[in-house]
Amino acid sequence: MSVIKVLFICHGNICRSPMAEFVFKKKLDELGLADLFYVASAATSTEEIWNGVGNPVYPPAREELAKHGISCQGKRAMLLKKSDYGAYDYLIGMDHANIRNMHRILGGDPEQKIHLMLEFAGLERGIADPWYSGNFGETYRDVDMGCDGFLAYLKEHGEI
Repeated sequence: MSVIKVLFICHGNICRSPMAEFVFKKKLDELGLADLFYVASAATSTEEIWNGVGNPVYPPAREELAKHGISCQGKRAMLLKKSDYGAYDYLIGMDHANIRNMHRILGGDPEQKIHLMLEFAGLERGIADPWYSGNFGETYRDVDMGCDGFLAYLKEHGEI
């Protein structure tokens, strides 16, 4: 079985997508599946990247992860690149605007690799950006639900 490469994507890569990256990594560790995956996160915008250096995870997002025993130490925002389409098996956006921007940056989705995070939980809605909502707990719960749904999807499709 080859390594499954997953890239979580949001607007700035300082709240939702890093939360998804590190929640998913923790779940994989707990299930003993970490060696089967390569997991990262990226932004569709350069707003949190200055002179090629990304900002760290936004402090309230980092604090919400810490409440659940999850560290995101060392994570800095990085930009989604067109070449990421060939490098990853799954490109998972947090909301519909992310999905539109992913299609634009990646040049489409001929292999059906782009997914909305909560589609794996049977929902068509996006995950609210806590930068604007201020509700980091709600975002964490949605990310957690999406990660559980994604794991169930992978199991159902015989990938794990």
